[in-house]
Amino acid sequence: MTKNEDRRVQRTQQLLRTALFALIQEKGFEKLSVQEIIDRANVGRATFYAHFDNKEDLLLSGFDAFRESLRQRQREARSSPTTLDEQAFAFSRDMIAHVDEYRHLFKAMAGKNSGAAVQNVLRKLVVDFVRDDLKAMVAGNKSRRAVTDAVVEFIAGGLFGLLVWRLGSKDRLSIEELNALFRRFAIPAAKAAL
Repeated sequence: MTKNEDRRVQRTQQLLRTALFALIQEKGFEKLSVQEIIDRANVGRATFYAHFDNKEDLLLSGFDAFRESLRQRQREARSSPTTLDEQAFAFSRDMIAHVDEYRHLFKAMAGKNSGAAVQNVLRKLVVDFVRDDLKAMVAGNKSRRAVTDAVVEFIAGGLFGLLVWRLGSKDRLSIEELNALFRRFAIPAAKAAL
C-alpha cells in the first residue's frame, strides 16, 4: 500500500467514525443502521464493508489507535531518566483525557448493549496497561514477588471506577487532579503488593 492509499484509508475510516459518533449522539447506537452511517459519511456501502464488518466493528475500531497512543506514552515513560514512581502508570493521564474527550458518546451509550461492549473493551485496556506497568515494576526489583491477577484487578478496577465516576459526576475534578488522585492511591498499593 502506498502512502497515498494509506492516507485514503485513514481518511475514509475517520469519516465513518465521525459520522458514527455524530449519529450516536443524535439517536443512539442501537437504532443506527449502516446505511445511515454511510449516508452521513458520504461513502459507498462497498467502501464501508471493505473496512469494517458491521457498525460494532466500526465502533470498536477507534480503540486500536487509542491503544497504540497509550503504548507509545508507556514506552516514552519507561525510557525516560525518571524514577519508577514517575514511570508507573504514565498512561493514566492520557486515558482519563480520552474518556473526558468522548464523555458525550459514553453517556449516550450508557445502559445499552453497545455501552456495555465499549465498557468491556475499555476495562480490558485498563487491565492490560496496569498489568504491563506492574510487570515493569517487578522487573526493576528482582526481590519483589510476581505480579498477581488480584493486584492487577485491584489497581485497574480503581482506575476504571474513577473513569466511570467522572462520566456521571457533577463534581468535576480536572484531568490532572483525577490523574494525581489515581496515582496517589495506585503507586503505594502496587509497591505494597509487589
